[in-house]
Amino acid sequence: MRVLALPDGTLADPDQPFVRADDLGLLRGDGVFETVLVVDGKPREWAGHLDRLVRSAAMLDLEPPDLAGVERAGRAVIDHWTGGELALRLVCTRGAEGGDGTPTVFALGSEVGAKARRQRVDGVSAIALDRGFDADLAERAPWLLLGAKSLSYAVNMAALREAERRGADDVVFTTPSGEVLEGPTSTLVLVRGRTLRTPPSALGILPGTTQAALFEVAAGAGWTTEVGRVDVADLYDADAVLLASSVRLIARVHTLDGKSLPDSSEVHAELAACYESRY
Repeated sequence: MRVLALPDGTLADPDQPFVRADDLGLLRGDGVFETVLVVDGKPREWAGHLDRLVRSAAMLDLEPPDLAGVERAGRAVIDHWTGGELALRLVCTRGAEGGDGTPTVFALGSEVGAKARRQRVDGVSAIALDRGFDADLAERAPWLLLGAKSLSYAVNMAALREAERRGADDVVFTTPSGEVLEGPTSTLVLVRGRTLRTPPSALGILPGTTQAALFEVAAGAGWTTEVGRVDVADLYDADAVLLASSVRLIARVHTLDGKSLPDSSEVHAELAACYESRY
């Protein structure tokens, strides 16, 4: 099932042509997007996703998104959804090449797949892949748009295909020196004792909405949360390595580069329940 809606709140047929062939989002990946999990008609981290959409658009020098229109489109999809858990994509592109600058904006809803739901429980195997840039690159070269949620996801998808070729589910990106960054579609959280740590966004990491929500509710439950350096070597003896994302939520990494990590099923279950208590 899929539902497509426009900024005026009207629906469009998702099986019919909608985006122009010369749209810069299609031709060049020149646009931004967010994916929101909707459960029982209630979107999760709605404000955080909209804030990040605006921040990403600013990094791309896009016209500020019409948030009222984005919300109308998103709400229309939610209101007409009759399936299970909904993955709601909010998309803003630069519009047609050589056009008047009018952006293309729409919301597309699709059902959360069984694979994502299964990995919430079973966890994932991952490989560490060199992202090819040092920790200070985001500061030195902001024009590379590190940390923006743009439509240019070809590298991330290539990384996931490489993981599949190696018999793994997911990827942990690193710097050449072995400092941990993030996953292609997730934020990494390291657990030691009662402390949660995530790498700093200054590395060019996309700030995670689910990770932020987890840290907020975990802090209220007595956990210590911090932002700081994480090295690949730290992952092998951690109490848990988690990948947090909007649709898959909190998934534990049970295997890294073919090596089994310490059993983190109890820690994961506690933190997943802690996150769910927010709702």
